[in-house]
Amino acid sequence: MQKLFSRLAGTLLALALTTGIAAAQSKVTIAVGGGACLCYLPTVLAKQLGEYEKAGVAVELVDLKGGSDALKAVLGGSADVVSGYFDHCVNLAAKKQELQSFVVYDRYPGLVLVVSPKTTASIKSIKDLAGKKVGVSAPGSSTDFFLKYLLKKNGLDPTSASVIGVGLGATAVAAMQQGQIDAAVMLDPSVTVLQGEYKDLKILADTRTQKDTIEMLGGEYPGGSLYSTVAWIKSHEKEAQALTNAIVATLNWIHSHTPEEIMAKMPDEIVGKNKELYLAALKNTIPMYSTSGLMDPKGADAVLAVFSEGSPEVAKANIDVSKTWTNKFVENAKKTTGTGTK
Repeated sequence: MQKLFSRLAGTLLALALTTGIAAAQSKVTIAVGGGACLCYLPTVLAKQLGEYEKAGVAVELVDLKGGSDALKAVLGGSADVVSGYFDHCVNLAAKKQELQSFVVYDRYPGLVLVVSPKTTASIKSIKDLAGKKVGVSAPGSSTDFFLKYLLKKNGLDPTSASVIGVGLGATAVAAMQQGQIDAAVMLDPSVTVLQGEYKDLKILADTRTQKDTIEMLGGEYPGGSLYSTVAWIKSHEKEAQALTNAIVATLNWIHSHTPEEIMAKMPDEIVGKNKELYLAALKNTIPMYSTSGLMDPKGADAVLAVFSEGSPEVAKANIDVSKTWTNKFVENAKKTTGTGTK
């Protein structure tokens, strides 16, 4: 009998240890709206630095064509968290779908409206885009929202341009070079790649700097963040906190290291063959990354204001934008790790 109890105790101990290890290594799948885009670099870099593991969570990154595809993955249940643009949380609130951003890594969106080198002579302004083919990462993504806002702001019907999904990386650059599209909303490093090849590249709108973003959108306009459904966050607070700790630590690492050191940590397939152009794009992008991970309430209000202007559905929805984000996890990260808010 004593042997039986000893065996039982041993089995229970092994089970407890196994369960404890599994709990310490909770698995989370993050759908990324285009891993090669520098706007999403903190999410990828956190994995390269081992920050997710340090925080106690095993992360699988799933690279998708655009933010709308990443959102579909979470809403469809094939991923847990989106690494994508916060504006989706606002847009979906109008459809009564509760999404919430819990750590912000981009202070500005970094979106750039670029004219194809083949159509520079015929497109002089945003008004000239009516009836033209304009590339976006994917229909329904933040690049698409940005285009519609600019068209409306310039007195055009938001649907007056023909929207074509071209991705964010090499596919977008190729579509521009080959004249498959007349213009495109792009992000770095693709914009810098084109600027390196075409010195007279025409840019119609640029949100890579604080000055340009505030002039165009009325305030700092948060871009990339980690967000999920409110239901997932409520039932996975430990995982949400671990992800936040990892991103905040990564943001601190970014702002305490040189662009060359950051590039050295990124996967070769993302950096590509032309390291000089990637480095130039990275230097342009670093000021865009948050120093804290916090959502600026005024920035969230700016997102709502932009969407209200471009989308009648959002304008009529009486959205409480404060419910689409939380700073709780970032504030906790500062308390527990001594890093974070600046």
